[in-house]
Amino acid sequence: MVQSVYSPPGEGEEPFAWVEINARSLDILARRAPPTLRGFFGDYRPSASPVIGVGDAVQVTVWEAAAGGLFSSSDANNLNPGSRSSLIPVQTVGRDGSITVPYAGRVQVAGRTQQQVEAAIIERLRGKAIEPQALVNVASNVSNTVTVTGEVANGARVPLTLRGDRILDVIAGAGGYRSPVHETFISITRGNRTARAPLQALLTNPSENIFVRAGDILTVESRPQTFTVAGATGANAVIPFDARGITLEEAIGKSGGLNDMRADPNGLFVLRYEPTSLVREFPNVSPSLVQYQQIPVAYHLNMKDPSALFAARRFAIRDKDIIYVSNAPLAEIGKVVQLVQMVAQPAVQGFAVSRIGH
Repeated sequence: MVQSVYSPPGEGEEPFAWVEINARSLDILARRAPPTLRGFFGDYRPSASPVIGVGDAVQVTVWEAAAGGLFSSSDANNLNPGSRSSLIPVQTVGRDGSITVPYAGRVQVAGRTQQQVEAAIIERLRGKAIEPQALVNVASNVSNTVTVTGEVANGARVPLTLRGDRILDVIAGAGGYRSPVHETFISITRGNRTARAPLQALLTNPSENIFVRAGDILTVESRPQTFTVAGATGANAVIPFDARGITLEEAIGKSGGLNDMRADPNGLFVLRYEPTSLVREFPNVSPSLVQYQQIPVAYHLNMKDPSALFAARRFAIRDKDIIYVSNAPLAEIGKVVQLVQMVAQPAVQGFAVSRIGH
């Protein structure tokens, strides 16, 4: 049975939920969706023809069907009746989003594809040039890039290709990540929205390796994950993860197991904060508890139960979890006995010495 108990807070204390680790609670936890970039940003597909933006360098070539037109050479000895072309020097798209084309004036190019700009130039030259044709080439693409920073070999603005690029494509374009896979997290900032996911999620689930969009900021972070072990275990310490995921069973092993002389097998707890949306799924949750956005939860496992190790194998430890093993009641009694012995021993020794003296 899943138990969720409300504990009225004392002064300076917080309420918490008590949840038994068993098949039902494990099923509820398994339904919790892991961080997902695709779920946050959607499955964006880049357009086949990216648009030109402010700051891009654009080169225009104009052709005419015959000599004697606007773009023909002024050489009188040139009797070649074939078409003529003129190469207009490379221009940077200004803040007004335009470039200058001779005899066409300022042509708006920002927000348009190369084909749309070609059509606009031809329309402007129609009736002025002899059957004009235009070719627009983006010599330097600044607007259609992704900024890659953080734990990569070479942070840079990575230009996007026409076929579209995914997260791992642009990371490779920046020289690749430098931190271990299980410690590496990917953050994407798009506009005023940011989402983060572990790199391992992209490697194990290709659908998470989503297409990036021009203007995205991609940050590669090294975030070592740890959990804390306290109480009657072989070692009280902050222990790092050596893989993306670690189960409670493995965490107990890493901490040296339960101390045979001190530990209460019925006193193993995993302490963490959970979102209210998850805690609501546990039955008998007090209304006073779910008013918080994050709720402290004490997950309890009774190691006397033969099925406990199977449950521990399914229970995933998360970053910054606290595993606490309480002392057995007999161990507490033993401490009292030892304390009494330490206090009484000098008196006993003094009594023995006094008897020898007599």
